[in-house]
Amino acid sequence: MKRNFLSVAAILGALSVALGAFAAHKLREMTSPETVAIFETGVRYQFYHVFALLFVAFLSDKIHNKWMIWSGNCFIMGIVLFCGSLYALTALAIAESTHRTLAGIMTPVGGVFFILGWLFLYVGVSKKD
Repeated sequence: MKRNFLSVAAILGALSVALGAFAAHKLREMTSPETVAIFETGVRYQFYHVFALLFVAFLSDKIHNKWMIWSGNCFIMGIVLFCGSLYALTALAIAESTHRTLAGIMTPVGGVFFILGWLFLYVGVSKKD
């Protein structure tokens, strides 16, 4: 599992840098400051949770239980749903689409996955398995 989490974290980390560069250099020309802020929130939370995923991967050598696996998987799902929904909302704003409901609903669902990831990490390091 460690190698899988490390691989995913590496890819998502590279994507974070690319998306951050896009936001800093091109996105500002395409949309409003409010929309850029939404996108940057996605990038920031993606980066935070890439580091959390790396932490889980390295801890899994010493602490290997189902809670650590759940934690890592929740961090990945949180990135996909929370950050992905913010990226989708940005794209929909640029396209001037009024169909933002589904993407907007996914943001708090992704946030719940982030919270669960941290709680599972706590349980995983607290268990004596």
